[in-house]
Amino acid sequence: MHPDIHLALHHARAAELRAEAGTPRTTAGGDDLRTRVGWALVEVGLKLATRPRAVPAHQVY
Repeated sequence: MHPDIHLALHHARAAELRAEAGTPRTTAGGDDLRTRVGWALVEVGLKLATRPRAVPAHQVY
């Protein structure tokens, strides 16, 4: 794919995501404590899963 086309598609998708992030979510149970805690746990899990890990320079067996 040509880099200019790829960049244009990236910008279009980023604009869609920003617009979607600006709209409030509707949940079946409303905005109760259980829902908020659940999303907080998902956010923490994603941060832990995407954290870069240190690679040892040399392992001795």
